[in-house]
Amino acid sequence: MVKIRLSRGGAKGRPFYHVVVTDQRSPRDGRNIERVGYYNPVASGNDKRLELDVSKVEAWIAKGAQMTDKVRALVKEAGKLAA
Repeated sequence: MVKIRLSRGGAKGRPFYHVVVTDQRSPRDGRNIERVGYYNPVASGNDKRLELDVSKVEAWIAKGAQMTDKVRALVKEAGKLAA
């Protein structure tokens, strides 16, 4: 099954996540099919907190991909930011 989930990066204490489309059997930071955005929970100043290509996410959902709970909340937030 294909999942849309977060892949962690960044330094210790300064998390940074890529929103990726991946096979659910792959490890969290392992191989992915496509990056569709990023999430920076500790963004400050001019840094963007969330960048997400919602059209790509919707295309993957149409193909049968499933989102994790956190990604679902981020997609909802990105929709509000776009409006």
